[in-house]
Amino acid sequence: MVARRLADESVQPAHFAFNKDNAKWAEWKIGLYPAGRQQSAVIPLLMRAQDQDGWISRATIETIATMLGMAYIRVLEVATFYTQFQLQPVGSRAHIQVCGTTPCMLRGAEELIDVCKSKIHQDPHHLSADGTLSWEEVECMGTCVNAPMVAIYHDTYEDLTAERFGEIVDAFQAGKGASVKTGPQIDRLFSAAAGGATTLLQKPTAKREKFVAPAPAPAPAPVAVQATPVAAVVAAVVTAPAKAKSPAKAAPASKDSKPAEAIAAKAAIAPKAGAAAKPAAKPAPKAGGAAETLFATPKGKADDLKMISGVGPVLEGRLNSLGITKFSQVAAFSTDDIAKVEDSLSFKGRITRDDWLKQADALARGGEAEYIRVFGKKPR
Repeated sequence: MVARRLADESVQPAHFAFNKDNAKWAEWKIGLYPAGRQQSAVIPLLMRAQDQDGWISRATIETIATMLGMAYIRVLEVATFYTQFQLQPVGSRAHIQVCGTTPCMLRGAEELIDVCKSKIHQDPHHLSADGTLSWEEVECMGTCVNAPMVAIYHDTYEDLTAERFGEIVDAFQAGKGASVKTGPQIDRLFSAAAGGATTLLQKPTAKREKFVAPAPAPAPAPVAVQATPVAAVVAAVVTAPAKAKSPAKAAPASKDSKPAEAIAAKAAIAPKAGAAAKPAAKPAPKAGGAAETLFATPKGKADDLKMISGVGPVLEGRLNSLGITKFSQVAAFSTDDIAKVEDSLSFKGRITRDDWLKQADALARGGEAEYIRVFGKKPR
């Protein structure tokens, strides 16, 4: 293979040209490649030329090089590298390539070569007496499991014996090659086990159930707080309607008071004038209930938070349950807000990683048009 050369000048034609149909095909094939990459069509064009004339001549190489804007030497390098290209005249009815690599050699390739020597010519790359056949030995052609094998033009013939191969050679010499079965020549389907299947022979007895993808895992439920007398008293005091017309100061709890009574009294005391009111403690969520609301839900129709990359339908619903329904809310998140949201929804880093704030700011200011201006693409 390393010593592949062009045929002697005595057999080289003066020129080469694709016929009308092949010329049209070549123009179409070259057009498939982007500008500046037309040279990538060199192998398809060489193969088409060989299908037309049977082999690759010097004139063929020069013509294709001109068509693709390539130096002659570059096309010559391709043609001499691949054994699929014939560099001298071959048999008019068949050129047979016999695989001689280890798997085929172990399975009888030498016997196939002997058939070629006796029926075609003693030496490779020589025509038979009537000019209809030629042969050569080549390296692996990828059908090792069905060794030994040969290739004739674009077809392979596998699982050969010397006797069966002799019949194939005779058929091609007689012009009946089109009637020969391609592929395995024994009871085998492609590369399946010879003689039929040997495993998985039993038919399934039970109807196969349709696969149903498991539902996504629910968000971790807030830890349930067990109701205690203290919590019950506090809830009663906070939610009970005031009976007095004006806020009344509760008497300080005595040392002998029970803890529940002391907490109730403390909860009923109004803040002193001018003193900053402490934020009310957030109610504990019920067992199995939704996540605690972190933000006051703004009025008006909720924005489509799914337009923010990284927010899907499930996550949008969970954000809404926290009181987050507007792009402007997300755009105004502080560092503390981000931490609270991520803690509540049990994910870390997504808001910063997916740049929710910048996305939400663009959507809040100008919708999809502003998003496209900022990010150069449509929101999801």
